[in-house]
Amino acid sequence: MTKLGDLAKVLRSKNSGPFEITLDVLFDSRESYERVKRSGAVTPKTVSEAYGISEEQIHHFVFFDPALGFKVTMARDVSSGSAGDRDVYGAQQHAPLMRLEIDSHQEV
Repeated sequence: MTKLGDLAKVLRSKNSGPFEITLDVLFDSRESYERVKRSGAVTPKTVSEAYGISEEQIHHFVFFDPALGFKVTMARDVSSGSAGDRDVYGAQQHAPLMRLEIDSHQEV
């Protein structure tokens, strides 16, 4: 199996306001992008499982063909900069997504 982090050219996270984090995943080839999109391995359900959150905490999930990428916006556990926040900029939250397994035989 191939990990999403091995297929993506850019995999990053950032704040989307003080209460949300956005994950951006971009590919440098249509082949890799379509492989991930068709695999069915990246869904609100699989993302919520990877992050240990409920699907309801995912506010936005979209594949964007012209950019060869997809975006996920989800609720933060604590607001940016508040007590208990470990990543004020939301810049270190992409690792669970990198580890998602993409099985080319899983295509739907």
